[in-house]
Amino acid sequence: MKFSLGRRVAVAVTLSLALLANAACGAVTPASTASAENGGFKLADYIKEDVKQGKPLKIKLSYHDPSLAFAVPIREGMERGAKEFGVDAQMIGPSGGNPADQVAELQTLINQKQIDGLAVSSASNDALKPVIAQAYDAGIPIISFNTNNPESKQMGFVGQDLVSSGKSLAKELLGVLKGKTGKVVVVSVDSGAGWSNDRFSGFQEGLKDSGLQVVGPINTGNEPSAAYNTIESTMAAQSDAIALVSLDCCSFTAGAKWLQQSGKAGKIHAVGFDVQPQTVEYLKSGVVDLTISQGPAEQGYQAVKLLADFLKNGTEIKDVDTGALVVTPDNVASVPVEG
Repeated sequence: MKFSLGRRVAVAVTLSLALLANAACGAVTPASTASAENGGFKLADYIKEDVKQGKPLKIKLSYHDPSLAFAVPIREGMERGAKEFGVDAQMIGPSGGNPADQVAELQTLINQKQIDGLAVSSASNDALKPVIAQAYDAGIPIISFNTNNPESKQMGFVGQDLVSSGKSLAKELLGVLKGKTGKVVVVSVDSGAGWSNDRFSGFQEGLKDSGLQVVGPINTGNEPSAAYNTIESTMAAQSDAIALVSLDCCSFTAGAKWLQQSGKAGKIHAVGFDVQPQTVEYLKSGVVDLTISQGPAEQGYQAVKLLADFLKNGTEIKDVDTGALVVTPDNVASVPVEG
C-alpha cells in the first residue's frame, strides 16, 4: 500500500489503495489498509504543527544493536540523508540488542511526543509489533528498515528482500561448487532472529534438489572470539564439510578468520553477507569466495528520505528494495566498504 500526506499538513492524512506492484520487499500490512476517515493513519497534531512552523523535524532510526559494525554504514547513510533533506536524524537503540530495552526506549519517545518520524529495525519479526502499532496509532509516521516487520502497522520497509537474498546466496554457492556435493555448514550470529530465518528459508529453497547436505544454522553469537570458537568446534565435528556459509557479516568474518588460521582457506568454500573491511581483505586474499551486499548506507539514507519527503512534501511512502549485489575478488575494489 501507499501512504500520502496532504500538501496541507492540517488536513487529515489519506491513504492510497494502489498496490505496490514493483515492491520487492514486504508489502504494507492489512492493519494499515484503512483510509484516514475510516480509522487509518492520522498525523499527530504536534507533528502537523512542527511541519507548519518549519521546525527542524526530528527523525529517529532505532537499530536493534548500534554497537554492531553493520550500524556504521547505516549511520553514515542516515547522516547524508539528514543533511540533504534538512532534518535532525539520529540513530538510537540498545547496545547488545536487547528487544525489551529497544521497546522501552521507543515507548518513552512516543509518549514524550518528541519525534516527528520513526524508522525501526528489530532483531525479531515480532519484537516491535506492539510498539510499531503504538507509534502508528499515536500519529507518528513509522517505517521499518534493514529488518522487515510484516504483519505490523509499519507504513513501509527499506531494505533487502531477505528471502530473496538467501536464494541469491544459494545460487552463488552452487556456482562456486560447480556440481560438487557434500556437507554445507551454515552459521548465524542469531539463528533465532526473524532476519536469519528469512535468509535461511530462501537459502534452503535455493538449494532444493541440489544434493547438498545442510548443517545448521549454527548460532555463533555476536562476540567475535565466541563466534570463532563456535565455528572452530563446529567445523571440527563436520570435518568433511565442503563449504561454510554465513547469514550475516559478523559470523562471516569469524568464519573467514578460522579458515585462514586453520589452513583450510581454498579447501573449504566460503560465502556470506556484507562488505566489512575484514571481508574485503579476505576476498582479496582468496580466503572467501564472495559476499552479498545489501546496501546498508542506502538503507539509512532511504529511511530518512521516505520520512522527510512524506512530512515535508506529501510524497507517498513506498517500500524500497536495496537489492543484493554479489561482490567477488573481481569487483570488490569498486564496491563501497561497509564499515
